[in-house]
Amino acid sequence: MSHTAQTTDRPLRTLVLGGARSGKSAYAEQLVASEAVRYVATAVADPADADFAERIAAHRARRPADWTVVEGDPVAALAEPAPATLIDDLGTWLTGRIDARAAWESPRGIVGPDVDALVTAVAGYSQRLIIVSPEVGFGVIPATASGRLFRDELGTLNQRLADVCDEVFLVVAGQPVRVKPDRASASAAALTDAATTNAPLTAATSAAGADLTATQAVSAAGATAAAGSVAAAVSEPASSAAAGDGAGPVLTKPVRISFGPVSGPDPIVWAAAEERQAQLTKPAGALGRLEKLANWVSACQGVCPPKQFERARVVVFAGDHGVARHGVSAYPSEVTAQMVANFLHGGAAVNVLARLADASVRVADIAVDGDTAPEISRHKVRRSSGSIDREDALSEAEVQAALAAGATIADEEIDSGADLLIAGDMGIGNTTPATVLIAAVTDTEPVVAVGRGTGVDDAGWIRKTAAIRDAMWRARPVVKDPVALLRTASGADLAAMAGFLARAAARRTPVILDGVVVTAAAVVADQLAPGARAWWVAGHRSSEPSHTIALKRLDLEPLVEMNMRLGEGSGAVAALPLLRAAVATLGEMATFAEAGVSTADAATDAEPAGA
Repeated sequence: MSHTAQTTDRPLRTLVLGGARSGKSAYAEQLVASEAVRYVATAVADPADADFAERIAAHRARRPADWTVVEGDPVAALAEPAPATLIDDLGTWLTGRIDARAAWESPRGIVGPDVDALVTAVAGYSQRLIIVSPEVGFGVIPATASGRLFRDELGTLNQRLADVCDEVFLVVAGQPVRVKPDRASASAAALTDAATTNAPLTAATSAAGADLTATQAVSAAGATAAAGSVAAAVSEPASSAAAGDGAGPVLTKPVRISFGPVSGPDPIVWAAAEERQAQLTKPAGALGRLEKLANWVSACQGVCPPKQFERARVVVFAGDHGVARHGVSAYPSEVTAQMVANFLHGGAAVNVLARLADASVRVADIAVDGDTAPEISRHKVRRSSGSIDREDALSEAEVQAALAAGATIADEEIDSGADLLIAGDMGIGNTTPATVLIAAVTDTEPVVAVGRGTGVDDAGWIRKTAAIRDAMWRARPVVKDPVALLRTASGADLAAMAGFLARAAARRTPVILDGVVVTAAAVVADQLAPGARAWWVAGHRSSEPSHTIALKRLDLEPLVEMNMRLGEGSGAVAALPLLRAAVATLGEMATFAEAGVSTADAATDAEPAGA
């Protein structure tokens, strides 16, 4: 198997390049910080060189105490397997090989056999391997023949290793930049080509991270709304036999969904609600934001006074994310499917809160990396979305299918009588694409937007920040195109949420937004359906930094602030009783006239002249 056809969940061989004091070694150590590591130290301290001895001591002090340290030739070390090996670095290794051959004054190529042996050992090694090497390709020409020899030999070595490694990073001033994402790019390109040519995906494509649900296809959907029509959807499996025959999914050429601009809640009814507020038995404005909320609900319903919500409905969109395999979350991806089962059994936080708030919960498997109950997987687009730091989340056909799935789910709920909708999320690693969407649209630096998600430690936060930075770089060319942005940097679950929110607004149905993941989808949905934000209120403010950025973008103030960061729709459901209270006050309070209570104006009118 070639190095470009690995089927592991993470890159097998990683080359980390960087100049002197660039931070390349520290970054390489972060890549395997949580693993049992064999550290191959190629440098041998010279007692006469105090500065170099100090550098070696600093490296030793930084390494975890449980790492196994091997000092010597990396070729010999690679003859014995280990779960994870870090070689640091090839500059000192090459220096030692040139010394051993007394070749400093020799022509290039004398150390060729040593280079051949190392490249062969790396190419044939079947365990996790990180290699650190100095980068010498910045155009600085050494003043001595030996310096030029070292530069040329190291440049050749780096190029050959880059060719056999799965990924290559260049570290500049402590900031890693991915310069070789070739496995991921190939899989994304294969997906796009398959969608364009109507060809089924091959097993190799699936192995590269594009594992879709078998026999699901994109077809035309019949649902239509004032804001536009859905022109792509997910069809049901043709047969159980087809689902199990190992064939790839068949994708038809996608047709882009159009939602169109959305008009806001009824301004005439809004004014009537404001007028009624002034007649209720309370000082004007005494109920604060409850009054504004009640006026908004009244305008959404098109009637004053408003009616209490009879069928508040929570839809939890579940999906896995390929980026979770790269250490951005404190929990493994299998938790997503486990929590889906928990939702179905009514044991999650959102279930408990929904029962208290008189709402019901539905779960929709959009991209869970595993099998789920048939009743929740009817709209499934694929198994897990692509790792957005190195490949597109979805193909064009898949993003259209996900948008259609979300819009169809909104139609199903509204047609069944839902008069208030809440979108929830469940997916390990989903705050990473959510932060990418928010930061990309608002042009925010990653370090300002990145939070702890499920509670990652400092090393996890660094990995998450790097992944978000890389994904933002990939998303930059399409940031003005909401569909392309979803395809590149979100996930099937977030794209479905965006379609759900846009469709709800088009169907003139109010929505309570939840935390950072749902609000990220809302930021894009408001681009898909300009004006949609008028139909939403923010249930709460998450502790994730990017949530505040997104709320500011949408000009929404949260109803509650409880430092919640669970997702699931829990923050929105916690705010639902406040919305119910607002409706009740406007709809059920007596007016001054009904209660026989004097108004402030009446007291002024009754005051005797000259008093």
